[in-house]
Amino acid sequence: MTATYQKHTLNFKQASGTSRGILKTKDTWFIIIASEDKKGIGECGMFRGLSVDDRPDFESVLSWTCKNIFLGKEVLLSKLKEFPSIQFGLEMAFLDLQSEVDFDLFPSKFTKGKDAIPINGLIWMGSEDFMREQITSKIEEGFTCIKLKIGAIDFQTELDLLKSIRTHFSATDIELRVDANGAFSPEEALEKLKRLSDYQLHSIEQPIKQGQVEEMARLCQTTPLDIALDEELIGIFEDNKKHDLLQTIKPQYIILKPTLVGGFQGSKSWIDAAQAGNIDYWITSALESNVGLNAIAQWTYTLQNNRPQGLGTGGLFSNNIDSPLEVHNGALQYNRKTNWNFNL
Repeated sequence: MTATYQKHTLNFKQASGTSRGILKTKDTWFIIIASEDKKGIGECGMFRGLSVDDRPDFESVLSWTCKNIFLGKEVLLSKLKEFPSIQFGLEMAFLDLQSEVDFDLFPSKFTKGKDAIPINGLIWMGSEDFMREQITSKIEEGFTCIKLKIGAIDFQTELDLLKSIRTHFSATDIELRVDANGAFSPEEALEKLKRLSDYQLHSIEQPIKQGQVEEMARLCQTTPLDIALDEELIGIFEDNKKHDLLQTIKPQYIILKPTLVGGFQGSKSWIDAAQAGNIDYWITSALESNVGLNAIAQWTYTLQNNRPQGLGTGGLFSNNIDSPLEVHNGALQYNRKTNWNFNL
């Protein structure tokens, strides 16, 4: 058994805005395991500026992993705790290596094209006109759950956008989620949450920056709007520390990005900690290519979590990997008539 890796830069069709800045490209790395006449492909989608493994030695550790692939999956995963995106790439590649059909990691009604996964429509930050245009488009495309990135433009303008949606669509018609990516200060957060709650939002992701545990705990106790932890989960590897964090903060939800929290195993341990505290969850991609998105979607389907998931990012890139993944009527589907084309 041998392994190699290959870097690929994904290009956004349109520059996408978050409170951390404008995204035009996204680097990712594919790990390819070969055994006899079969290959297994996984994606190590480290996210610059966000992943805990955004380190100068990332590629050297990835190279070491390939050279030591003979150690096997479990040994390698134990040695790569500080590199969750490499862990996830390994999990994917080994599952693909063992699969009967390429990229069919978790065979199910989803991969057979007989069922779909409800997802949210993602609205990127930008000018008021740009955001309004996106909102109109997502509603016309059949999405019943919309997630807006907020925190980069004038707050009143963002409130006006939410108000305009609620003028035409009730909370029963359209579920609204917002993601602040830590843009609010602890001093202003509660007042902003109160103003946001006027528009019957489902939840807000990460209102303040991660690492402010006491402030986040107080916010979750007093909030008029359900809070979901996202970035707060990054960089915590031990099961007992995950449990302690959730017991201290007591959020209403957690959001799991497998690339950022150690793949399927890392995500499952977070789910176990959340369920012990009666905390709900959903799964979200982290701007992976269709290789990573496919793995996340297939695994997510096995969880049978009926909430809209954050898996609608496959159409963002002009040079993505051709795959059977398609979005129709606000749901992610697997079109068995479309073939994979992994040619970089």
